[in-house]
Amino acid sequence: MSTETMKTFGFYKPGSKEEAMNFEMVEQEKPTPEGRDLLVEVKAISVNPTDLRTRDGKKEDDDSLTVVGRDVAGVVVATGENAALFKVGDEVFYAGTNNRPGGQSEFHLVDERIVGRKPASLSFPQAAALPLTGITAYEALFNRLGVSKEAVENEGRSILIIGAAGGVGSIAVQIAKLAGLTVIGTASRSETVEWAKDHGADHTINHHEPFGPQLESMGIDGVDFIFCLNNTDEHMAEMAKAILPQGKICSILPAFKPLDLTLFGKSVTFVYELMYTRSVFQTEDMVHQHIILNQLADWVENNKIRSTMTQHFKPISVDNLKEAYTNLLTGKTIGKIVLEGPFE
Repeated sequence: MSTETMKTFGFYKPGSKEEAMNFEMVEQEKPTPEGRDLLVEVKAISVNPTDLRTRDGKKEDDDSLTVVGRDVAGVVVATGENAALFKVGDEVFYAGTNNRPGGQSEFHLVDERIVGRKPASLSFPQAAALPLTGITAYEALFNRLGVSKEAVENEGRSILIIGAAGGVGSIAVQIAKLAGLTVIGTASRSETVEWAKDHGADHTINHHEPFGPQLESMGIDGVDFIFCLNNTDEHMAEMAKAILPQGKICSILPAFKPLDLTLFGKSVTFVYELMYTRSVFQTEDMVHQHIILNQLADWVENNKIRSTMTQHFKPISVDNLKEAYTNLLTGKTIGKIVLEGPFE
């Protein structure tokens, strides 16, 4: 009896941090779902900085195949015996987890509790742009910063989003605006300024310049919330000046240096957001990510938020993966880079 196989793209050695991964196409055994897992036929994937960090953390003596690619949009083709949220034939999207192989394979196993229904109004590539960034933004705003979901309760309150035109920033701006906040996004180029404003930012400032004078020129003496999406240490001093007393700051990247003491005097809350926490630690509220993704799907279908896909490669191949990650490595990408099958 022959075993079914599938095409998988991965890399064996970390290689240079200045270059895209040295991807190879490998034939692997097609997995069988058990428990609450779904087996998904992958239709589209997107690339994320977290993929690069996985590569950078790989040891030189690690000869195993590393498969990255967290964002997936596809179709359920089989379910584990305990799966109850989806059935065969359902179109889904999700961000996976970083302690299991990624989605750069024709078929992918994922726990149903971190999977949502694909927005019916989006193509598979458009949908693949949303899960990781959407979950990160949603958890940061509502779970970590404690922003109210009721727009009326956020009247007169403001948020500064550092890196407003990037993957997470592009969706965070939309959700923050939907929540009724005054949104100030940082952007340093004309095209990123335009992108941030087009997605809902009320104002933009340049993150390469002091925040205070730029905010003051707009009549803003400080912000209630800050969502930092790049180099926490680099922006720490300016964030400490810009945040209002008793404000809250959330970062998706670690601070390696001590927090600015100004935060202590202002009784500022500083929190982290990592969307993998629930899935890696199998927290009791892990299914919350299923709920978040379904909420995102509802918002998309009601034209309240939109996909942030800006680059689209087809098919999913070694060459296209290398080009996608080469673009990501520039650090100047706007929105999300997506690859669509077939796998070749």
